[in-house]
Amino acid sequence: MKFHVNRDVFSEAVSFVVKLLPQRNPQPILAGVLIEASADGLSLAAFDYEASARTTIEATVDEPGTILVHGRLLSEIASRLPNAPIQVVVDEDGGIVLTCGSARFTLASMPVQEYPAIPEVTGDSGLVPAEDFGTAIAQVAFAASRDDVTPVLTGVQLEVSGTTLSLVATDRYRVALREIPWDGGTQTSDEPTTALVPARTLTEVGKTFAHGGDISIAFSGSGDREIIAFTAGNKTVTSLLIKGNFPPVRRLFPEATEHHAVVNTAELAEAVRRVSLVLDRSAPLRFTFTTDSVSMDASGTEQARASESVDANLVGEDVTLGLNPQYLLESLSAVKSEFARITFTSSDNANKLSPVLITPQTSVDKAGDTFRYLLQPNLLLR
Repeated sequence: MKFHVNRDVFSEAVSFVVKLLPQRNPQPILAGVLIEASADGLSLAAFDYEASARTTIEATVDEPGTILVHGRLLSEIASRLPNAPIQVVVDEDGGIVLTCGSARFTLASMPVQEYPAIPEVTGDSGLVPAEDFGTAIAQVAFAASRDDVTPVLTGVQLEVSGTTLSLVATDRYRVALREIPWDGGTQTSDEPTTALVPARTLTEVGKTFAHGGDISIAFSGSGDREIIAFTAGNKTVTSLLIKGNFPPVRRLFPEATEHHAVVNTAELAEAVRRVSLVLDRSAPLRFTFTTDSVSMDASGTEQARASESVDANLVGEDVTLGLNPQYLLESLSAVKSEFARITFTSSDNANKLSPVLITPQTSVDKAGDTFRYLLQPNLLLR
């Protein structure tokens, strides 16, 4: 096997395929990157049974062949090579010799025959705008749980219904929901299509594919090997879906209610950051909403106290409640608009606190996009 390839193109391709690999893999063979050289160019792939990444790049192939080499080491080497073309040759002993300018590396090869087959996707697919999809992932994935005790809550639920793709995530204390356009082409179905995708994998997809064009999303497999594939340009990422029933959190979103406050997103976020400095890590921050302002009060350890007010436009009765400041800050960051609307929902249970609904506002009186975020208030100690 022998090929020549542009340094920057090769480095970017290796970096892409190793991003989804875990830092520590119990099976050493899965730490490898599979490189196939053929008349069509160079194909690079990585797979750990949960997720895979594949890409194809142009290269001058003198002798076709397939090699498997340690992915993270190759990525680190490729990113630090001098500005010159790369030559890769397999020597007589099966070792891999990489030459770039005056730099020369000899790497051990891994047994190709022991590497698992990269999953192929042949199911129904549709298109979403890449920029919208990347933004939607950033607005939702942070609300997924990081606790593996309940695997279904570590994922983001994707649901296709008609011409809409919705993304939903929850960790029991909050729910984030965003809807974007979906183009299923001539494929129509009365039944929604759902896929529960690990939040970590989806976040990497968002970062990688968010710039321009469309992303093709395909659903494939059955039983315990259901997968989803994301393709844009010459790159494809697949992910094994999380098995289990995602909680029916959509029904938690209330019907329209007029009891709400509109605040400047940046001003509220800055004030929350300052006032919460004196709080213990798990303590709620007290908010009091009145006709023209919202005030924050915090009592921390060692008699530390803080308070601040920002302008607000309240419709309805005054409200006092406690909110997790970090959860609120994450929602304000996800709003991505100049103003945020905080709606106070009602509950039939007088002994249960009702969640607040946070949505974007392009102005004081005009709603923004289809992002919605529910946050459960904390009990305040009187």
